[in-house]
Amino acid sequence: MTAFLESFREWPARRWWFALGTAVATFLFIAIPTDLIPNPIFGREIPPTPWSWWALGISSILAGLVAATYVATPEEAHTEREGRLGMAGGIATFFAVGCPVCNKLVLLALGYTGAIQWFEPIQPYLAVGAIALLAWAFVARVRRERACVMRPLAQPVT
Repeated sequence: MTAFLESFREWPARRWWFALGTAVATFLFIAIPTDLIPNPIFGREIPPTPWSWWALGISSILAGLVAATYVATPEEAHTEREGRLGMAGGIATFFAVGCPVCNKLVLLALGYTGAIQWFEPIQPYLAVGAIALLAWAFVARVRRERACVMRPLAQPVT
């Protein structure tokens, strides 16, 4: 755990700024089309639940932190698996906080009644799953950074 926390102290300012920018962008990218932030383009038939704001906020922060781990320093090596987990977490967040009957994919798959009876009750679980995926991706990315640091080769003496 201490090595995990040490990683944060070593992050340059550009990583923190990137995390903040990505978190804000993620929040807006999900909140506007799901009409958590009222706007004239998108609408919602069922009002958002109070936990939607918490789920979106936590997911946005975690998405920003995961994205910041991709701001590379020259000695880092990266893999793709954690990126896919983070993307899955973002998509799950979108479905978790969205209106169950406004989502065209859900309506096509389940119909209006199915969206209310089947999809709406699982949305809180989707939110928890999204947060878990994003947290898992973040922890894996930070641990991998500490474990796979490549040291530069010593310069030959001439």
